[in-house]
Amino acid sequence: MTRPPILDKSQSYTFSKYFELTADPEDIFAELGATFKKQALQLPTISDGFEFLPTLEKRLIQTLELVDLTSEMARRETLIAPVLLEVCAQAHQQLKIEYAVDVSKWLRGSFDYFIPSAQNLLIIEAKQADLARGFVQLGAELIALDQWTRSDSPLLYGAITTGDAWKFGCFERASKTLWQDIGLYAVPSDLKQLVAILLGIIQGDNGKV
Repeated sequence: MTRPPILDKSQSYTFSKYFELTADPEDIFAELGATFKKQALQLPTISDGFEFLPTLEKRLIQTLELVDLTSEMARRETLIAPVLLEVCAQAHQQLKIEYAVDVSKWLRGSFDYFIPSAQNLLIIEAKQADLARGFVQLGAELIALDQWTRSDSPLLYGAITTGDAWKFGCFERASKTLWQDIGLYAVPSDLKQLVAILLGIIQGDNGKV
């Protein structure tokens, strides 16, 4: 017996709608033409140039102590944006906010943050909670980016974050495979590792899975 489809051909789906779907991520991505796998990814990284880190860490610790982080907007403005703005300043790279994409009825909406560097493309999706469901939305955005961008980069990178926790993934374009990293990076305890990966993606090579 054939199971009924998850996605309704008569309906339009914005990226945020994928966060609300309760079906298994593997089944959702299959209907978007991609496979889904989890493993420890070999993410690009840098090993030096962290002189700015103590100031950023101090600011984030103050935020965690002083700000009520009960809303997604609060997390975006006080935890996520400061990290991305500092990373982009260090890399001399533009940060696009609420970047609109319209690929099809099933793949449309805005990326919370988008960093289109010459080396790699990086999407960052902010959520108040539930990184697991958030990764479904991020996956849909990466699938859309594959069809939207003119870049020939073989891997497209993404991160889902609540501000104090970050999880990475990538889309392998040749095989149409979404990879979710099994690692999790906490802020502020893993800030150096997090920044090293963000800068590694923006400035570095294409990495590998």
